[in-house]
Amino acid sequence: MGLFIPNRKVRNKRFDYEPRFYDPKKEERLRQRMRVKRITGKRRNTSGIIYFAILFAIVIYVYLNLG
Repeated sequence: MGLFIPNRKVRNKRFDYEPRFYDPKKEERLRQRMRVKRITGKRRNTSGIIYFAILFAIVIYVYLNLG
């Protein structure tokens, strides 16, 4: 069938995409925003871990006192 043709090479599709408008200043501003979001996102993750640790400690404390 179509899968076992001996002399046919499978090639990737190629696209000729040209952006309509490119502004290097705007691109740099977007990259800076992404950096800021990454930095603030990391801070949020650490605070989530702290809240989880406190919650876990409370659960263990209640379990040991009621058990």
